[in-house]
Amino acid sequence: MKLSELQGKEIINMHDGGRLGILGDTELILDIKSGDIESIIIPDQGGFLSIFGEEKYLIIPWQAVKKVGSEVIIVDLDNDLQPQRASI
Repeated sequence: MKLSELQGKEIINMHDGGRLGILGDTELILDIKSGDIESIIIPDQGGFLSIFGEEKYLIIPWQAVKKVGSEVIIVDLDNDLQPQRASI
């Protein structure tokens, strides 16, 4: 699958139905040797601190991706596999 085929797809958490963002507003972390995707980084749009200009991000591990459809990417972020929140 090409990166261009992923861009523009909405990322949905199947655990709670939450909309996490759209791929295209995101960054990918790649394994340089294998070329595999390790994580998706999405701007955290619900953060209180974004009012003060501090950008927060969700880091979603690629193993949480369950399905890539024609319009959405389904991820399973339950209690065992929560996204990390970080300032970059």
